[in-house]
Amino acid sequence: MTKMVADPKIPAWRRNFQISFPLDISYIPIGLASGILLHAAGFNFFNTLLLSILVFSGGAQFLIASMLTINSPLLTIVLMLFFLELRYALLGSSLSKYLHGQSTLFTFLFAVSMNDENYAVNYLKFSTDKKFTPRYALQIEHWSLFFWTMSNVVGSLLGTAIHIDLTVVHFALTALFLFMIVMQVKNFLKIFIALLAAGLAIFFLVITKSTLGLVCSTLLASFVGFLIDNYLRRRRIKTHHKSRLIKMFKNPAGTPKED
Repeated sequence: MTKMVADPKIPAWRRNFQISFPLDISYIPIGLASGILLHAAGFNFFNTLLLSILVFSGGAQFLIASMLTINSPLLTIVLMLFFLELRYALLGSSLSKYLHGQSTLFTFLFAVSMNDENYAVNYLKFSTDKKFTPRYALQIEHWSLFFWTMSNVVGSLLGTAIHIDLTVVHFALTALFLFMIVMQVKNFLKIFIALLAAGLAIFFLVITKSTLGLVCSTLLASFVGFLIDNYLRRRRIKTHHKSRLIKMFKNPAGTPKED
């Protein structure tokens, strides 16, 4: 099989557009839904435009729409967004080695334009294509940002003509995070922490009578998960074999345990 070589006559921006195009197309239905739900939550055309550019995260924007419809305090919304988007610190650090020598302004623009999907595309290109440059990666981020923003804006305009029951906003967010949980389930430890977080969320919501209880349950469940995972790692290193506890929690869900 012959290796495909990029045509040097094709401009770089066009090649980068071709690379990002499958991702860009996938943003359209989700972006339309996000724009419609944001409009239902009270965002006008201009606010939706700003939010799409500055936040650029489907999960975060669905979260904002949902929490605003139940009149959550601003502090709770900000804290939930902080913990939800904290993963970008890890994603960004894995790309930092490819951005050496870039200006502070370039690094800032790259950071604020990154999300999960264009990160995956850029990381793959950096890993497999030695001619792929940071500026090409930034173009891919901006193409995806453009499609996402336009989809949100069009969705906001559609929202003015379509009546949306606000209960749909809660359903959409619940479905989104259930999907995210299912995609993360790889072993019984994650299942246990997910169930623990759900139980703690109910408990703290009843105690605090505020959505701030979600923040408390998130922090506590994450801390418990860290302690258990750290204990299992240290025990495995110390004993040089998998104990029954390690097999139960660390084995992939649905796979047979070792004897």
